[in-house]
Amino acid sequence: MKYEPVIGLEIHVELKTKSGMFCGCPADHFAKKPNTGTCPVCLGLPGALPTPNKKAVEWTIMLGLALGSEIAEVSKFDRKHYFYPDLPKGYQISQYDQPLCRGGKISTSFGDVRIHRVHLEEDTGKLQHAVVDGKKVTLVDFNRSGVPLVEIVTEADIHSSEQAKEFLKKLHQIVRYLGISDADMEKGSMRLEPNISIRKVGETGMPPYKVEVKNINSFRFAAAAIEYELKRHEALLNEGKIPVQETRGWDEAKNGTVSQRSKEEAADYRYFPEPDIPPMRFTKDVIASIGSNIPELPDVKKTRFMSAYALNDAVASQLTDTRALADYFEEAVKAASVFEKPYSPKEVANWLINKKPDIEKVLPAQLIEELHEAKKVVAVSADELNAIITPVLSSNEKAVADYKAGKQQVIMFLMGLVRKQLPKADTKIILEALKGALES
Repeated sequence: MKYEPVIGLEIHVELKTKSGMFCGCPADHFAKKPNTGTCPVCLGLPGALPTPNKKAVEWTIMLGLALGSEIAEVSKFDRKHYFYPDLPKGYQISQYDQPLCRGGKISTSFGDVRIHRVHLEEDTGKLQHAVVDGKKVTLVDFNRSGVPLVEIVTEADIHSSEQAKEFLKKLHQIVRYLGISDADMEKGSMRLEPNISIRKVGETGMPPYKVEVKNINSFRFAAAAIEYELKRHEALLNEGKIPVQETRGWDEAKNGTVSQRSKEEAADYRYFPEPDIPPMRFTKDVIASIGSNIPELPDVKKTRFMSAYALNDAVASQLTDTRALADYFEEAVKAASVFEKPYSPKEVANWLINKKPDIEKVLPAQLIEELHEAKKVVAVSADELNAIITPVLSSNEKAVADYKAGKQQVIMFLMGLVRKQLPKADTKIILEALKGALES
């Protein structure tokens, strides 16, 4: 029996604001001493009142606009209740029925992936498994508790692990172009959660179950988790069993997923409007003002690079991988235009890609100066040239014979040998001298 994957994604992105979502604690929590960046608000102590971070709200709207979402003119925060050690209040301040953004899409080579919603919430604390006095224990670090967290939820438009991986890479690139997050998955500032099920080919409805794999920290592991789950689901369905609707985790050591808990439904969270934070209202002018800060996005920049600089798809993709590299390339093109014989954007692109400079240390003008020095042609007299060509031909009699027998491409081999000794001589002059020597 043939099945097709039905996959949706939930992606959590920590925003790089200076302070927390609802308090003044530093949002930069990575590698800090545990529980040193907390306050009564993010610890949920009695009487503490949350105040929304304006910058986090604006950045979430900016992300929504970049994804083509419709921005809500009225939005609110809600309490999402569940009991877990990393949640000090016993609930998370999130968004339920009135998120900041709805709709939008990201195009992939497999087809469009629609965005269901983009909403804003606070992050939880972090559990750390350790051994203390010979006993296995779980410790809680609340430094991360209250950090602004954007959640992007897709529709179930993804039908392969390859499409999921491409979508995630594009989303990651957009987030970094906007400058709202470092999206460093090794540090946990971007976490991936596929929701996976399968159905018979030809069916159009949603399958009667879904399995969520939580907190994956790399594109490769996300694709591997999807592949593992698809095979597991197919085996169960072939036995006449419906996979259990549950939350699972990716175990890198086992190269597979492991069960964690049964999957909750919305009703289990007992959502209700956050009573300490009034609804937020946005005028069209405010939304337009936020949108004016969106830079040229990766796909648009790549298309422009191909058109304006006559670059192919592969080169343009490499150069627009990050906003910093794209900006560096354009500055280098400007620096290359000042010479009497300007270097073309293609030459600049190839030099940049091959040399791989540290763009934080090497200025674009310095890179172009290196290119100019490398391209400088040194004048060589006919006598100097013949003094090198003659022994090259004498010691490569077979190549000479092959050339005279009609294998003209062998001249490039001989050319390489001469250029080793005259790396800065004019290629055209060397070629003409070689032809003359071979035909005399």
